[in-house]
Formats: sequence, C-alpha cells, structure tokens
Amino acid sequence: MSLTFDQMHADVARALDLTPAELGVQDNLYDLGLDSMRLMTLAMEWQEQGADLDFGLLLESQTLADWWAALEAQRQSA
Repeated sequence: MSLTFDQMHADVARALDLTPAELGVQDNLYDLGLDSMRLMTLAMEWQEQGADLDFGLLLESQTLADWWAALEAQRQSA
C-alpha cells in the first residue's frame, strides 16, 4: 500500500484531534500542537505503509505541504 496525500492529511489531522477539513495544508503543524512523539508515531505508521520518509526532514518542515513535497522528491529520486 502506498501512502497518499489524503491519507497523510487524515493521519496528521487525527494526531492533532482535528478533522481533515480543519487542517490546512499550509498550517504550521507545530503551532497546532504536533510534537516529536506524535511525529515519530506518524512516521512509523507511514514507513509500515512503504513510505521512506526522513524523520529529520519531517521534523524540520512545518506544513503538510512541505512533508508531501519531501515525499514526492524522495519518490522521484528513487
């Protein structure tokens, strides 16, 4: 199973106790309450789905759009 943007969006929203409609793709995830433990949990879930994400890159990025762009860049370079 390949991670989709919609799934990533829904997973992040769930981790923040929001609905996907409440979470904008340019919202600062850390301002909304995302912490490193929740991020690690999300990254592990996505890795189980076959997404090879760099945890450090996710930690440095602040928005869902940034995360998706990083994933797409990794997919294209693979």
